[in-house]
Amino acid sequence: MSVHEVQYLHEKVQALKNDGVYKTLVTVDGPNEVECVIDGKKVINLSSNNYLGFANHPRLKKAAIAAIEKYGVGAGAVRPIVGNLTIHNELEAALVAFKREEAVMVFQSGFNCNAGVIQAVTDKGDLIISDELNHASIIDGTRLSKADKTIFKHSDMQDLERVLQEKRNQYSQVLIITDGVFSMDGDIAKLPEIVNLAEKYNCLTYVDDAHASGVLGESGRGSVDHFHLHGRVDFAMGTLSKAIGVVGGYVAGKQVSIDWLRNRARPFLFSTGMTPADAGACIEAIKMLSESTEYTDKLWANARFFKEKLSTLGFNTGNSETPITPVIIGNEADTLLFSKKLFENGLFTGPIVFPTVPKGTGRVRCMVSAGHTPELLERAVAIFEKTGKELKII
Repeated sequence: MSVHEVQYLHEKVQALKNDGVYKTLVTVDGPNEVECVIDGKKVINLSSNNYLGFANHPRLKKAAIAAIEKYGVGAGAVRPIVGNLTIHNELEAALVAFKREEAVMVFQSGFNCNAGVIQAVTDKGDLIISDELNHASIIDGTRLSKADKTIFKHSDMQDLERVLQEKRNQYSQVLIITDGVFSMDGDIAKLPEIVNLAEKYNCLTYVDDAHASGVLGESGRGSVDHFHLHGRVDFAMGTLSKAIGVVGGYVAGKQVSIDWLRNRARPFLFSTGMTPADAGACIEAIKMLSESTEYTDKLWANARFFKEKLSTLGFNTGNSETPITPVIIGNEADTLLFSKKLFENGLFTGPIVFPTVPKGTGRVRCMVSAGHTPELLERAVAIFEKTGKELKII
């Protein structure tokens, strides 16, 4: 057998299939809306991170087209050379005002942001303390750092303080990292308590607001705003690809932090800048959120309605505190079947099983958006009821 057959990858793929965790891509034909065509079938979409319905909003599309007409389709270079366009500066200025921070730096994605920032602001002789359920991008960003690493039990402040008591004096800088909203269960980080402990033990704090951006705080300003912690969280990361509806990531903080990152954050230094269309659309989204709370108000009203209806039917929706609504089935095979039957009945919400979540906690994760109408949500609930009874889940 030729080495070019990559037999070892055939074996690894087969192992995924044997374990029931092999994934194939579904295809959306058209915009990612609350109702869309997936693999040729029109369904209610409850899997998108498009929290505010911005991904196909006319104002964002118009802004993207105008940016292309003025700047072209690409930045043409990395920003530190000659790819820093006026529109990039305008986006960062808009985010500074929106986030109520000193400075902001935009990356090409949220993953790039975590990969670039964490390794740049820590070094050998430092310690990173991370919540055990933090996102994969935080885990990978931490791995890139020369600092030592440890974790604390999920949202367990006693365990966090134990780690600080045991280790703080052994290191120069200590960075405590947490998600603002945890994507699998929808619970909110105990950010005030984390900040209090950080200040008590002279540590820095970093919050990943991927699922809090556009969701928590005034008009979706994030968990720092939600808890009124401005000036006390050192690095506030957010995405532009979920509630904002486009693509990209950013970090907000002190001007000196951004000055350092512009010189040492590797994805910023070595990857071409965000496209003008994306930047223009993001600016428009920030304008819309700055004008009104109507989008976040609708999001939360829809989320409360949906959660209440599912709970009344007897579904286990966990301990979510946000629009993320897990419907916990448990067994992995049962979860896959439930998701499949929902789709057959006209609703798409993908299954999430081990290793993404612990064994025995398989779930379909429902992402309600501001774009869902009451009629669509009533239909979605009816599909959940029909499918749950068919499979004897409720």
